[in-house]
Amino acid sequence: MKILSVNVGSAKPVAFTDAPSGMTGIDKQPVEGPVRVSPPGRPGVGASGVAGDAVCDLRSHGGDDRAVYAFAREDLDGWEDELGRPLANGAFGENLTTLGIDLREALVGERWHIGPEVVLEVTGGRIPCRTFAGWLGEKGWLRRFTRKAASGAMLRVIEAGEIGVGDPIEVIHRPAHDVTVSRLFRAVTTERESLPSVLVAAPWMEREQLEIARSYTAKYGRRSGGGG
Repeated sequence: MKILSVNVGSAKPVAFTDAPSGMTGIDKQPVEGPVRVSPPGRPGVGASGVAGDAVCDLRSHGGDDRAVYAFAREDLDGWEDELGRPLANGAFGENLTTLGIDLREALVGERWHIGPEVVLEVTGGRIPCRTFAGWLGEKGWLRRFTRKAASGAMLRVIEAGEIGVGDPIEVIHRPAHDVTVSRLFRAVTTERESLPSVLVAAPWMEREQLEIARSYTAKYGRRSGGGG
């Protein structure tokens, strides 16, 4: 398990974003050399945890619980076959393109040690948005991406430092629950009746998915989710 590339994006104007600025940093390109990763600050104020990476809509992106976004090269390869087009590392707007780790099965709250210094913690998956759909330019993209439930992983920075291409990823902690990134993603998108059961991972979840789960449970109760 390792980092295949570290990718950053600069702010660019586009017609397909809801960001008030009309800008997006989704066009992420691999960079050479080590890159500093650190906690960016609270949601709505902090941007990306990756040095040199632009976040243009702080309402939905950035902040400590979405500091870094990882996507698996294996899943990009699967989409290449389905879409019939090449997808370079960073093509899905990810900061880290990984190799050898199944991000769908990562537990919310598990921790990764990367390289000599950095520790990251999984907080959930990526909920697709209009900007992502416009960037890919594929018909029905939001529905197709959601159906696959291979959302990549959002991460918070527990220990800051530098990371680079080829750095090994070691899973150093897995919490005592069974809420994977894929299970949480399905709960907040297509299987909402299971939302109460994912709240066992609440201490580690990123803010939007936690709010969805809490609001649903408050309205419908825990029994609708079959546990938790």
